[in-house]
Amino acid sequence: MAQSENVYNLLRPKNLKDYIGQSKIVQSLKLFIDASKKRGNPSEHLLFYGPPGIGKTTLAYVVANELGGNIKITSGAVIQKSGDLAAILTNLKDRDILFIDEIHRLPKPVEEILYPVLEEYALDIVIGKGPSARSVRLDVPKITIIGSTTKLALLSAPLRDRFGMLLRLDFYNHDEMIQLIKRSAKMLDLPLDSNIIDKVSKRSRKTPRIANRILKRIRDMFEVGKSKSIDEKMIDDLFKLLEIDSMGLANIDLKYLKLLAEKYAQAAVGIETIASSLSEDRQTVEEFIEPYLLQLGFIKKTPRGRQITPKALSHLNITLV
Repeated sequence: MAQSENVYNLLRPKNLKDYIGQSKIVQSLKLFIDASKKRGNPSEHLLFYGPPGIGKTTLAYVVANELGGNIKITSGAVIQKSGDLAAILTNLKDRDILFIDEIHRLPKPVEEILYPVLEEYALDIVIGKGPSARSVRLDVPKITIIGSTTKLALLSAPLRDRFGMLLRLDFYNHDEMIQLIKRSAKMLDLPLDSNIIDKVSKRSRKTPRIANRILKRIRDMFEVGKSKSIDEKMIDDLFKLLEIDSMGLANIDLKYLKLLAEKYAQAAVGIETIASSLSEDRQTVEEFIEPYLLQLGFIKKTPRGRQITPKALSHLNITLV
């Protein structure tokens, strides 16, 4: 089991050549890494943005491994004062990676301290208080700072512009998901045939994190049941247990669609009305439920509100009179 757990922890690729999907991003990062190695140290910092679960943290690990440095992971919400940032920076070495997840959540004073770090590898700190206070500039190791955010618009322009490369990661297509699931299944030692891999892909919402989460549950069922093979009945039973339909829709997604189809027919419905009817807050509806439904073309946004599409009605087997 220890060996199995070790393989499980190695699902993340270590090198760019093993990274599946985001081909344009991979090409840009290869150029960045090759140039950094040739110069001997990095001269640019990276900002990854896009939906959650599509590989931003994984790419940070890959960059650190390719550059031959260690990676320190933190979050914008954790760094509350300049001293927190200084403590992190002084423990890093040349070629290390500082990965700041949800960087848009950095407090403004900390963000301003970060500016000279990004531009000049220098940290300005104030010693003392009142008239005797003085500013001291400390050298920072030649590190690469990688920022990650799901909300690029919340990042201030001065901070955003100090990153040399802004890279948007997008949802995966079906073929990329198939490749990723095959790789993860192989590493988890799961004997999946092409039909099962296709079923997992269609339920993964075009998101690697969700695909790997489903594979974990398949492994749990496979090991607990002590089966010699994984058949379609086992997979169908698992999806019923997880309450995921053939398009990857969960109960809350179906509840959303049926609300528009059955209660409001084809009328446009405001977001506040939808959130109230679902007993969810507006942010959950806008950031968790709607993005995938929009990707599928199951809903559309209009100036008057949300409307369900014929494609969604067909999936629900609902005919409007």
